[in-house]
Amino acid sequence: MLLSTIIKQFADSFRHRYAKNLLPGHTKALESMAGCRHEHGPHMLAQCANHQCDTTAYIPHSCGHRNCPHCQNHESQQWIEQQLSKRLPCQYYLITFTLPEQLRDLAWKNQKTVYSLMFVTVQDLLKSFTKNDKKLGGAPGFIAVLHTQTRSLDYHPHIHVVMPGASINMQTSLWRVKSPGYLFSHKALAKVFRARFLQALKENKLPIPHDCPKQWVVDCKEAGNGDQALVYLGRYLYRGVIREKDILHCRDGMVTFRYRHAKSGEDRTRTVTGEYFLYLLMLHVLPRGFRRARSYGFLHSCSKKLILFLQMVLRVVPWRSLARNLKQRPTIICPACGAAMVIVATMLYRHRPVRPDCTGRAAEVLGM
Repeated sequence: MLLSTIIKQFADSFRHRYAKNLLPGHTKALESMAGCRHEHGPHMLAQCANHQCDTTAYIPHSCGHRNCPHCQNHESQQWIEQQLSKRLPCQYYLITFTLPEQLRDLAWKNQKTVYSLMFVTVQDLLKSFTKNDKKLGGAPGFIAVLHTQTRSLDYHPHIHVVMPGASINMQTSLWRVKSPGYLFSHKALAKVFRARFLQALKENKLPIPHDCPKQWVVDCKEAGNGDQALVYLGRYLYRGVIREKDILHCRDGMVTFRYRHAKSGEDRTRTVTGEYFLYLLMLHVLPRGFRRARSYGFLHSCSKKLILFLQMVLRVVPWRSLARNLKQRPTIICPACGAAMVIVATMLYRHRPVRPDCTGRAAEVLGM
């Protein structure tokens, strides 16, 4: 079941029903995903690299929206490989910071501010815990990714952190590793996270609900060498909140989709109206320009030399692996001869005249 088909069928009724909750970014997301790789939308003109063939082909443009299940698979794979290339010889941990249900309405109405405060609070919290830990006593490195959805697509803002159980002293260059099995107390993390985040809300003059719970949930568990945790986060980073193969059917104005239950691990289904299904998707469209994934400490993108130095000293991999080749974009294959094709023009409309300054070949193909 194509997501674009559902959007076209229910977009008008969705806008009418949820007009008060719509933001400009939601409208843009719907328009982009509805026209992704559409036959009547913009196209790329590809030409065969084999000069004896010179076959040309039109390829519909992808929308490039980060919530579209069709787009940015290459960027997702690149992000995963970049993070895996920074691995160090120590135990990794997956830490999850969750906002309680009572604060979700506040988070939805002030998304950019609340999400930013979540990142700042988590950053300061982990840095102070690492610095004050007797076995670490240095600067940490970690990767934080914001998720706003449960597996059933409900609104549930939380931050996942992949963190190696190690630290480095920037003054003495001392590398210290903590014994596997325990990083920090999850109860202590939750208590301090609650206090600092509520203080940040007060400083930004945001109202705190009177029924805000005194106990919050922070989960801290081992993640091996970090591979599976990074791959898990990377898959949800660019592809949107649902895969099209999990949309089972759309009948009588109702949409049924599949999801995996977190606790039991079994596949379950959920059936909602088409308008509400689009509403569930729009709940997780982030504000424009907001970065979902961020790196800190010695895992920051500006610390590449430090990571290479640590990998060389700790003999993780040969230091020349820094020039690791990332996965390349899939090659467009010529349907006539099987050779690779090259994009020679973009943003062309097959049913509209195009400017003759693209390429002479493009003008010839379009009948100009």
